[in-house]
Amino acid sequence: MLTTSITDQASLSSVWTSSIIGLVIYVIVVVALWRVFTKAGWPGILAIIPIVNMFILVKVAGYSAWLGLLYFVPIANLILAIIVAVKVGANFGKGGAFSFFLLFLLPFIGYLILGFGDARYAKTA
Repeated sequence: MLTTSITDQASLSSVWTSSIIGLVIYVIVVVALWRVFTKAGWPGILAIIPIVNMFILVKVAGYSAWLGLLYFVPIANLILAIIVAVKVGANFGKGGAFSFFLLFLLPFIGYLILGFGDARYAKTA
């Protein structure tokens, strides 16, 4: 007879809940990035592949894809993520506050606004 305690059941349900929420957020970000990549002239299907979409986002920001390797360096990845978010926002005609709060802190909202809104991609120097 297999018995489980209430704490085992609660931890299992919290794992399932967080997994489903994470999957939903991932799908939302993929859909949003698909539209952003398409607006920027890149194939949208690249948004599905987790590591590749990071490098393409660096390219959309106007930097070399080699700079994307900094995402694997612990402190540098946060700084790079902020720089890329601000630069992507600037390329879509958005300000720094929009870029920081909605592209860096809440990307599942910010990239939806860029992808499905009326923002146009214009690569800045």
